[in-house]
Amino acid sequence: MPATMQLTLATSRLDRIAMGLSGLCLVHCLATAVALAVLSAAGGFLGAPIIHEVGLTLAMLLGATALYRGVVEHGFMMPVAVGGLGLGVMAGALTMPHDGTEALYTMIGVGIVALGHRLNFIAGE
Repeated sequence: MPATMQLTLATSRLDRIAMGLSGLCLVHCLATAVALAVLSAAGGFLGAPIIHEVGLTLAMLLGATALYRGVVEHGFMMPVAVGGLGLGVMAGALTMPHDGTEALYTMIGVGIVALGHRLNFIAGE
């Protein structure tokens, strides 16, 4: 299999994984808000700052890797520009106090990054 074909498969797989992780992040944020509203005991674990910080950092690293590899593969900058904006919003959310606003900014950033991954995926086809 040619090296470019292998890179294409790996990049599209990374994009799919990153989109899935973005979806899981969104589900986590929504589930945390519901859990906090309904069960304050569950909010102690799901809403723990370390869960948010570690998960968001891992998501950002994976997202940046997939977007970068897409640029190397297809040469289009739009996906990485859109995704980079989302990654910046997500990074900004890490600096906010854990009072609910960080979850809002995280969800906005995740949505923008997911759009960047989708554009990356389309450009790689």
